[in-house]
Amino acid sequence: MTSLPETPQTRVGAAERDAAAERLQQAYAEERITHEEMEQRLQQALTATTRAELDLVTADLPASPPDDDTATIATAGGRIVRRGAWRVPRTLKVASAFGKVRLDLSHAIIEHQVVDIELGLGFGRATITVPHNATVDVDGVQGGWQDVRYRPPRHAVPGGPLIRITGAPGFGRLRVRHARSR
Repeated sequence: MTSLPETPQTRVGAAERDAAAERLQQAYAEERITHEEMEQRLQQALTATTRAELDLVTADLPASPPDDDTATIATAGGRIVRRGAWRVPRTLKVASAFGKVRLDLSHAIIEHQVVDIELGLGFGRATITVPHNATVDVDGVQGGWQDVRYRPPRHAVPGGPLIRITGAPGFGRLRVRHARSR
């Protein structure tokens, strides 16, 4: 089925109105518009019903910046441990020359539908626990690893994030497992 092209009369929903409101608040934070302008435009954005009405309040603002949510965790020989309610960035780069890495995403705050974990293990080991409803892609783990263990669950649970794990050659061990369902 093909979708119709968007026209200025296309109706907008709450998600589009919320995105416009975020752009306006960002523009105010960057001192591109005054507080009064932000208030006035927010009112217009939150009550807009068509694409034309929504475009009118953001037309003179720069496009939203790309989502550059990347974090790096590195150690030469120590341990890297993340568990509990920690915020998982869109891209997580993990480097450990000789240490152990333990990432538990089962109770983590995952705001992105796709999370990329880039592993750089020398002689270390990594254990990654993903939420029970996550889909895991380990196809990006390059050869040279001593041991890569991942067994998909028997019954997939839809609606979870995609966790893509990549890694450069090393002599480390990688184990990926699913958390038990809650």
